[in-house]
Amino acid sequence: MSLRILSTTVDLSLFKAVGLPVCSYQQKRFRGYPTNPKLRTPYWHAKKEREPYDELLTEKNQIFLDEYVSKRCYIEDDGPFTSPLKEEPVVKGEWFPNCVRSGLIGIKIGMLPQWLKNGELIWTTLLQVVENQVIKYIPPGKYNDLRPYAKKYRFWTKGLGDLVVGAINSNPLTLTKEYCNLFAGSGVPPKSILTKFPIHPEAIIQPGTPLYAAHFKVGDYVDVTGKTMDRGFQGVMKRWGFHGMPSSHGQTKTHRRPGNIGAGGDKSRVWPGQKMPGHMGNKMRTANGLQIVRINHKENVLYVHGVIPGQNNSIVYIHDTHLVKKKLTEPPRFPTYYPELEEKPLPNEEYCETIFNLNDPTIMFEPEAVPKKRR
Repeated sequence: MSLRILSTTVDLSLFKAVGLPVCSYQQKRFRGYPTNPKLRTPYWHAKKEREPYDELLTEKNQIFLDEYVSKRCYIEDDGPFTSPLKEEPVVKGEWFPNCVRSGLIGIKIGMLPQWLKNGELIWTTLLQVVENQVIKYIPPGKYNDLRPYAKKYRFWTKGLGDLVVGAINSNPLTLTKEYCNLFAGSGVPPKSILTKFPIHPEAIIQPGTPLYAAHFKVGDYVDVTGKTMDRGFQGVMKRWGFHGMPSSHGQTKTHRRPGNIGAGGDKSRVWPGQKMPGHMGNKMRTANGLQIVRINHKENVLYVHGVIPGQNNSIVYIHDTHLVKKKLTEPPRFPTYYPELEEKPLPNEEYCETIFNLNDPTIMFEPEAVPKKRR
């Protein structure tokens, strides 16, 4: 018996003599769904070296560059803002109900107690807005063209553009040229954090404009998005709060197990979404409808009533709430807060009506009437 492959005759008796199998019937497991192609460079391609490149600078030149970068990228502008762009300023739009405006990038500092005027204690989370500036605006039509792989007619992006916002200035000497070119069109120093907020075209902000904590008012409700703490692999009792099995009376090695995970009969399978052990935390979650009870305009700190996902010094994203009963009913500072347009500067501290100011006296004593002495 012989097999002809590409005009070459192969004697199959050789396979029997050597003991090699002609074909294999062993089952193999593969992915049941197609995966995205992995865009990797060939092994013979030039490798990217991420080691620092020695510029061969003298000490004096290095000191000069550090001073120049510190003055250019970390200066505090106390005066009115003037855009460095040659483009014409953007026309300021008008606010209307349900108008989506930009948000802010904050850093979670920690938690502090606050007291209401009736003496009740509440806990607030401190969020600091650090060096927020507008980087770029993408119109709605161009936004859909840049994302051909996504659904173009999502209900929350239909008719909305994108506003790219950056935070926390970074040293350009430690960044690549391609990354620094992202900020060349806005005239701002390179940022460490970048994000985008879907906004209405009426809420457009000029690129390069700084954003402050005064973007919100005291009493506004916001949604805060952050990454939860990473807990690692956890069981069902810690991950989902299961009660567990009995601790005695015949239980053997089932004290912390979940128990039955599927039904019988026609539904004899594990349904999608079944609560089981797995990785806990390290996911983006949003806390909705949190009220701003206090603002420190001097340090750009927001006091938000409630708990926010994430650990201290983590990045959070703050924007107007989408809850229907807590949406804005009065015009906010639209599209954002401009210090040069305000007649009077804002106070260093601003409190909500229900929050007690610790600088105010707590107990008031009325002056007693001095009795007249009898002669």
